[in-house]
This record gives sequence, C-alpha cells and structure tokens, in this order.
Amino acid sequence: MQKYIVKRLLLAIPTILGAITLVWFAMQAAPGDPALMFVPPDFQGEEAEEYLAKVNEKYGFNDPLPVQYLRYMRNTLQFDFGTSLRTMRPVSEDLARRIPNTVRLGVAAFLLAAAMGISLGVLAAIKRGTWVDSALMVFALAGVSMPSFWFAYVLILLFGLYIPILPPSGLGGPKHMILPTIVLGYTSAGYLTRYVRSSMLEVINHDYVRTARAKGVSERNVLIKHALRNGLLPVVNVLGIQLAFILAGSIIIEQVFAWSGVGLYLIDGVVGRDFPVIQGACLLIASSVVLINLLTDVVLVYVDPRIRFE
Repeated sequence: MQKYIVKRLLLAIPTILGAITLVWFAMQAAPGDPALMFVPPDFQGEEAEEYLAKVNEKYGFNDPLPVQYLRYMRNTLQFDFGTSLRTMRPVSEDLARRIPNTVRLGVAAFLLAAAMGISLGVLAAIKRGTWVDSALMVFALAGVSMPSFWFAYVLILLFGLYIPILPPSGLGGPKHMILPTIVLGYTSAGYLTRYVRSSMLEVINHDYVRTARAKGVSERNVLIKHALRNGLLPVVNVLGIQLAFILAGSIIIEQVFAWSGVGLYLIDGVVGRDFPVIQGACLLIASSVVLINLLTDVVLVYVDPRIRFE
C-alpha cells in the first residue's frame, strides 16, 4: 500500500507542475500589463511611465520570461505564492482564510449528492419500467442538463426575493449554505442517479442474483447482500470524480452566491489580472483534484478485492 501511494504521488507531481506551468504561460500571453493597476489615476505622460517602470522593476516584470518562470517555480516549491497585487497581502494567507469556506461548502454538497444519487438510483433500478423510474430519470436528466449558474439564479429569485425565507448570498450561518449546497449537489446527484441505476440493473441480471432468488432468499436480502453490495463498487470511482467536479463547479457558484471561498478568490484575481492570486489558486485546485483521485483509487482497492496494487 505504501509503495502504491508513493508511486501515485510521484506520478502526480508532473501533473501539478504541468498545470501551473500552463497557467503561468497563459497569464504571460494574456493582453495588458498587470503593473498598470498600480499607477495612480492622476499620473499622466512621463510621470506615469516612470512610475510604471519602477513597478516593473520592483516585481521583476522586466526580467526575461525564463528567469520569471524559474523564480516562480522556486518560490512555489517553498510554498511561497507571492503577494497579491490588489490587496498587498501574501496569497498563502488569503488562501488559508478561504479554504475552510470552500471545504465546508464542498463537503455539504458532496454529502447531499451522494445521499440523493445513491438512494434515487437504487430506487429507480428497483422500480424499473414504472412511472417512478421515469420520474426519477427526468429528475436526474434535469440536474445533468441544467446550467448550474442558471439554477442558482432561479433559487435566488424564488427563495431570496419572491419567498424570502433564505439568504440569497453571502457568507454566514447554516442558512447561507442551503442554496449553494443544493445547486452544487443537484448536478452531481443527477449523474450519480443515472450511474447507480445502470450499475444496479447490470448486477440484478447476473446469475448469482437469480440463484439467490431461486434458493428462496428474500427480495430484501437479495438487494442488500448481493445486488447493492456489488452494484455500488463501481460507484466509488464516480464519487471521487463528482467530488472533483464539485470542487471545480464551486468556482462559479461561489461567484453567484458571493461565497468567500477559493473560487471567488480566483475569479477576483482573473478580473484584476492578479497573477500571484491566479497561480496560487490554480495550484491549490489542481493539487486537490490530484489528491482526490489518489484517495479514490486507494479506497477502491480496499473495497474491491479484485483490484491489486501495481
């Protein structure tokens, strides 16, 4: 197990480095000069040019691109993501304050998606061909097809304006989490419902399930001890994918609901062309996705004895 985890971690390093390298070069190729945001509005002509030159010299924007890149990678390996060009605070400190908010929202959405997706998928498989199955598939298809930001605005209008029982935005108590949790969880629940249904239907048709029924095993025990246990094994991998999907989807949802997390921090950095913020947030998100995939593989090996370490 330890060798397997170390091997996967070593393979994850190039992935993370490749992701932050692509982000860095993409920001360098973007039009505009981030140093312009430091120039006071009342500075004009030569005065503005002189001030701009000082800013570029201070932050190393005049250095050749290879020098800037190597400096950035060196600082990143030391967990130094630089200083925000807008707030003048260390990016690592800003991220440390926002990570708990994103984790809290992501975990709540993931638990909602897992509970809804697994239970509704199993129910749809049991009620295959009935109106219950059709209704649940329509429910799942709506979650998969509906743009999350549009669904978010619908809920804000409905429960924040027309029926004002929930706060429409902001970071606060449990009530502030309800709407963004529903939006993030519903889409993943739609995917899980469809996948769990398909997996359960495949298992139900296997010979060992029919044999259990022929031996007189009750339908409840057939579903729980045979079909459900084996039908949910492939779902473990999908759960990991959906957790990563929720993490990525929270970028837009945090913006819609003004949720002070890593996603909103990243969007603010993109709007303000704040290079250190963008690079630090992207590095954090990429690392989280890689670690989630690693954790999913390890859990899958434990729950499925047919898989062996390589």
